[in-house]
Amino acid sequence: MPDILLDLPIRAPIEQVFEAVSTPRGLNRWWTKTAAGEPVPGTTFQLGFGLRFEWRARVTRCVPRTTFELEVYSADDDWRKTRVAFHLKPRGLDVVWLRFEHTGWPQANEHYRTSCNCWALYLRILRRTLELGEIVPYERRLDA
Repeated sequence: MPDILLDLPIRAPIEQVFEAVSTPRGLNRWWTKTAAGEPVPGTTFQLGFGLRFEWRARVTRCVPRTTFELEVYSADDDWRKTRVAFHLKPRGLDVVWLRFEHTGWPQANEHYRTSCNCWALYLRILRRTLELGEIVPYERRLDA
């Protein structure tokens, strides 16, 4: 199965990076339009991307300041049963190394290829949000 694996440094406190990838408020600033849920293993996260895209995922791992992982169970066919994970490691005094994984894709089709590009764009927005305080409105994120 193909996976999406991306790494990037973020100049921000690790607590802020973890909050941005593991809470609805944080996710809504750079990825989702309307997320809801608690970062607690076994709970459901709602991932809203507009009217036709109300997805659901289960929190499979949450280790504060270290790891947050979701298993998607209600979404487009290609996303179902995939896992989205954020692994954080401090690097020096002011840098967090983010290792991103979106694993379990059924095949490397067009949706996979589009998602590879989208994740790179979204993670760039995440970094700019944390480092510069830049907020990109949801409707403009893929054009940022």
